[in-house]
Amino acid sequence: MNIITREPITEGWSGDKKYRVTDEKGTAFLLRISDIEKREKKQEEFEMMQRIAALGVPMCQPVEFGVCEEGVYSIQSWIEGKGAEETIPALPGREQYEYGLEAGRILQKIHSIPAPQEQEDWAVRFNRKIDTKIRKYGECPIKYPKGQAFIDYINANRQLLEGRPQVFHHGDYHIGNMMTDRSGRLYIIDFDRSDFGDPWEEFNRIVWSAQKAPVFASGMVDGYFGGRVPMDFWRLLALYISSNTLSSVYWAIPFGEDQVNVMLKQAEEVLAWYADMTDPVPAWYVDKNKGDAAWL
Repeated sequence: MNIITREPITEGWSGDKKYRVTDEKGTAFLLRISDIEKREKKQEEFEMMQRIAALGVPMCQPVEFGVCEEGVYSIQSWIEGKGAEETIPALPGREQYEYGLEAGRILQKIHSIPAPQEQEDWAVRFNRKIDTKIRKYGECPIKYPKGQAFIDYINANRQLLEGRPQVFHHGDYHIGNMMTDRSGRLYIIDFDRSDFGDPWEEFNRIVWSAQKAPVFASGMVDGYFGGRVPMDFWRLLALYISSNTLSSVYWAIPFGEDQVNVMLKQAEEVLAWYADMTDPVPAWYVDKNKGDAAWL
């Protein structure tokens, strides 16, 4: 591809360099450049994006992959629109919920790709991750006022990890990695943290969606399960969110006091949703079957 213009994109947490580029016809694309050491990983990521796009998932379409002077690059189609975390919370409740249903259905498509046969047993793998997080939290100089509630919940519910299936993960599935285009269509972006694991663990980032738009987050769960959400999902999700929250505080320290405060506030909010981890169904969830949805 002959690139004519290149404008840097500074949003996001990715280590990739990102640009909005145009070709000689004026068509816009997304260019991502990574260190050459990541060539194999980035090629696998690009090939997986091709598989996902073939399922009909609305996303940046993978166009080209190769090596350049700056490292390895991928070129993807450009989505002309706005971030969903900006557009969706401003909508009426019914429309937020409909977008959530769509996000849940899209996630079902993503999860239709199975994990490789040689994937390590999920319970073994995730229990090891939990043990590391509990240890690092214990060593962390900053503690949540009620942090023990997360540890107690995790330890009381580890048996739920047994026998879980594993599928392809987007890796960071929440409203901040979604866009709406000019026609209002929902798109999923940023597949650079993809991996394989329990499909229900993919919901561990729903905290960010629930903070921005709880009605959207409710729709996402309903859309994924066709409106029939099993209680085991809620119990296991509470474990995954507890695990994530524990690690968030020590993860945030290198990024400064402001980011630490974001995580302290988030932990406080999570504990409020789950009644200090005594109720596995979070308070933000609007259950249509119980007449909670006055906005419909």
